[in-house]
Amino acid sequence: MIDLNKQTHFASGGNRLCFRHPQHPDLCVKIMRPGRIQEVQQGAPWYKKLLGKNRFDDNVREAQGYLQEALRNASTRSIVWRHLPHWYGIQTTSHGPGAVSQLITDDKGEPAITLENYLLQFGLCDSIKAALDRFAHWLQASGVLTKNILPHNLVVRNESGQPELYLIDGLGCAAFIPLVKISQTANKHYIQRRIQRMWIRVKWELSDKQIRWEEAERQGLRHKEFRELIRN
Repeated sequence: MIDLNKQTHFASGGNRLCFRHPQHPDLCVKIMRPGRIQEVQQGAPWYKKLLGKNRFDDNVREAQGYLQEALRNASTRSIVWRHLPHWYGIQTTSHGPGAVSQLITDDKGEPAITLENYLLQFGLCDSIKAALDRFAHWLQASGVLTKNILPHNLVVRNESGQPELYLIDGLGCAAFIPLVKISQTANKHYIQRRIQRMWIRVKWELSDKQIRWEEAERQGLRHKEFRELIRN
């Protein structure tokens, strides 16, 4: 069992707390916030409640994301790990089940900065825009399925003098009926839509946020000149 009783989480999200593994500091252990599964389940639409408790457990959903076809049985040298932490499964901890994965760190061995915080500090500089382009190309080449790609779910690590992005949360398929698993055309279209939403979100994060994200997303996806939007 992983004893987290003397550990303090280094990051937190809406649903989970992130700890460094006490024996293996190169690993991250994610724990669901106490009572959070029940809270989210109670507020969900009735049709989502029918899917069961696991539908609201981010650890279970992350484990399912790592079981997708693009990652299943992938070798440690596979392209699919180019922008993903390695996965070590759900393990027992003193705080309940913990999702254990590689901890992406910076040059000093500390947890890497999120893209959200990077953009706040440095904006969309040329180097991070190039990193986003490489990440997008990797998604297309690898076929890895993600939910909407949010800046706080990406971290930035310096590699060979340039920043690279790693997806630390949001792996899996967001489609309610996952046709992407049986159709290559649907798969490619789904990934392209995730990339589009990623760029729209980056632009929105850098804006004055006078409109809500949901409206910005709708406007961006309808925009006939969207390619120009992400090019500039």
